[in-house]
Amino acid sequence: MDFDALFSDQLDLLKKEGNYRIFAELERQCGAFPKAKSYDKSSPENVTVWCSNDYLGMGQSQIVKDAMKSVIDTNGCGAGGTRNISGTNHHHVLLENELADLHRKEAALLFTSGYVSNWASLGTLGSKLPNAVILSDSANHASMIEGIRHSRADKVIWKHNDPEDLDRKLKAIGPSRPKIVAFESVYSMDGDISPMQEIVEVAESHNAMTYLDEVHAVGLYGPRGGGISEELGLSDRITLIEGTLGKAYGVMGGYITGSKILCDFIRSFASGFIFTTALPPAVAAGARASIVHLKSSELERKRQQKQVQKLRSDLDRAGIPHMNNPSHIIPVMIKDPVKCKMLSDILMRDYGIYVQPINYPTVPKGTERLRFTPSPLHSDADIDHLVNALNVLWKQCAIARVVA
Repeated sequence: MDFDALFSDQLDLLKKEGNYRIFAELERQCGAFPKAKSYDKSSPENVTVWCSNDYLGMGQSQIVKDAMKSVIDTNGCGAGGTRNISGTNHHHVLLENELADLHRKEAALLFTSGYVSNWASLGTLGSKLPNAVILSDSANHASMIEGIRHSRADKVIWKHNDPEDLDRKLKAIGPSRPKIVAFESVYSMDGDISPMQEIVEVAESHNAMTYLDEVHAVGLYGPRGGGISEELGLSDRITLIEGTLGKAYGVMGGYITGSKILCDFIRSFASGFIFTTALPPAVAAGARASIVHLKSSELERKRQQKQVQKLRSDLDRAGIPHMNNPSHIIPVMIKDPVKCKMLSDILMRDYGIYVQPINYPTVPKGTERLRFTPSPLHSDADIDHLVNALNVLWKQCAIARVVA
């Protein structure tokens, strides 16, 4: 059997549908973010990155760099093993303590990524709690969906951001069954924010556990960067808060926070934690330095919010359609996969603007978009250049505008 031919047929179908992904080969320039060197011969050598999840530019922070360099010099590079077998470093423990404090929880547990923390934690909870039911928001991230699938627990999908539908679904479940309500704070593709208080109140009324994914909110919202749950004063009412170190904190890794017994339970049974090499100590130290800094500094958050508002206002003036949401994520809607990829290519080639086209399966077919994430380090001139470029392309490609 010609397996390569089978692979090729499916790849050709992806290309025909406009959903084949091409990676932009970039080299981030420390001290110059959001600028990067491009290795794509059809684009300018220097481009501006408009779709990074390094939301606050902490990946180049001197505070973070100094912490990482210091620990490399004192501890070396890798952790040397799994957390169970020689891999638990003092810097892991310090970081877990910092994360527990961030969310006002008793304990925290580190993972190698936010994807793994969701997959491992939901998979463990669903499989180890007898007769459990996981109630999942219909827009939850793939990592949460995979964790629920892996658990083999009964799954109930409730309408996106709809506490009333959640209430109906919970009422239909026997009161003696363990129930886990899984949802996000900021949804990464549409940039909408969940009605968290209403969801928590519904879950509490049915004695259900709440599982909150804060990956696109930690560092960015709340007085200390504890996310939407901190901003709304709800952290203590949520059973488990999951987050990432790879977005606003500028490094990599994922985590959960909760009670000591909950974190110990996940630590003891989650295969995605038990059987993987621990984060490098330097990464843990860099993440901790970033968290400590953003707990006390509002400068980065306020500057980011200012630039987000400027881009939104300028897009409105130009009639460029974008989703109206209260977050830092600005999806400019194209609604066609081929045209979305074409616009992305032209922006890169002719204007030195890098924004990745977001197509199926990341978003439903017919909702293709360019997703912009302004940082505090994008200048007013960067925003002007972007909006001017979009304005020209909207004319050239005859894309509908929003009429004020």
